[in-house]
Amino acid sequence: MKKTIALLTGGTTGEWVVSVKSAATIAHNIDADLYDVYKIMLNDKGWFYEPADSVKIEVDKNDFSLNIDGRKIKFDGVFIAIHGSPGEDGKLQGYFDMLNIPYTTCDALTSSITMNKGYTKAIVNGIDDLNVAKSVQIFKNGSYNINQIKQDLKLPFFVKPNSGGSSIGMSKVKHADDLDEAVNKAFKEDTQVLIEEFVSGREFSIGVFGAEGKVIVLPTTEVIPANEFFDFEAKYTPGATEEITPGRMSDEEVIRVNRIVTDVYKKLNCRGVVRIDYFLEHETSNFYFIEINTIPGQTATSFIPQQVAAMGISLKEFYTRLMKETLKG
Repeated sequence: MKKTIALLTGGTTGEWVVSVKSAATIAHNIDADLYDVYKIMLNDKGWFYEPADSVKIEVDKNDFSLNIDGRKIKFDGVFIAIHGSPGEDGKLQGYFDMLNIPYTTCDALTSSITMNKGYTKAIVNGIDDLNVAKSVQIFKNGSYNINQIKQDLKLPFFVKPNSGGSSIGMSKVKHADDLDEAVNKAFKEDTQVLIEEFVSGREFSIGVFGAEGKVIVLPTTEVIPANEFFDFEAKYTPGATEEITPGRMSDEEVIRVNRIVTDVYKKLNCRGVVRIDYFLEHETSNFYFIEINTIPGQTATSFIPQQVAAMGISLKEFYTRLMKETLKG
């Protein structure tokens, strides 16, 4: 029997553009022999299924069902492809938990916590061989002393919104006088801001997923931005970044990194596929945790599809393994 799957796309943040592209990749590659897929758009105007041949059909949020020509369609599971709110921050996960409908992502608590970079770093700190950059977390309406921060941290600083995605509102500060402006820019995106010491290292992004009851690490991607750091423009402008998959790491580094990211996945109680960004420090090769993304992009140029290909499996097989793990309960 085919399983009926809702593929959720859209969202209420600027990242909805990426979400639509991710959903297109998933819809194109999910196994049609195993799954009947209904792509559902969620935005500020509502939640809708848009069949190619008729008008939009609104989702009944009481039980997350569709009524098509008098036939009620309920879902065996949900593939959440919404980056940012409400798909990545735990809101939809809590809703589906209440309806007892399984979904492909981390649970509500993990999704919510990992949207907060500062809280996430506090949880993963303590994992063997994992380092975090020294940082200060400040709150918009809280009290903080910019001069004190300049004394406590070493230049250059990275200033970033604590829960924003796609590197929007991020700045690299080389001169202490520029810190105020960078903080104001980040506060336009979020009520919490993270000010971190800069780590000089090679940057990588690695996919980790759960399937067949195991934690599986994908080949890593090495990120070499043409810009000074991997900002929004570098992420989404073709050619603005050199990406090498699998990334260049020694055998020792591969073994160590795979162990650390597996520990991160387990300690944060992750499910589905996540992407962990990290540095290997230039002088020492020490692992520095940057952040985790619990709904990584699935666009044609995104890291996860690149890494799945480098692992030697098709996206169809990859999505089937994710769906089977989601529905096995």
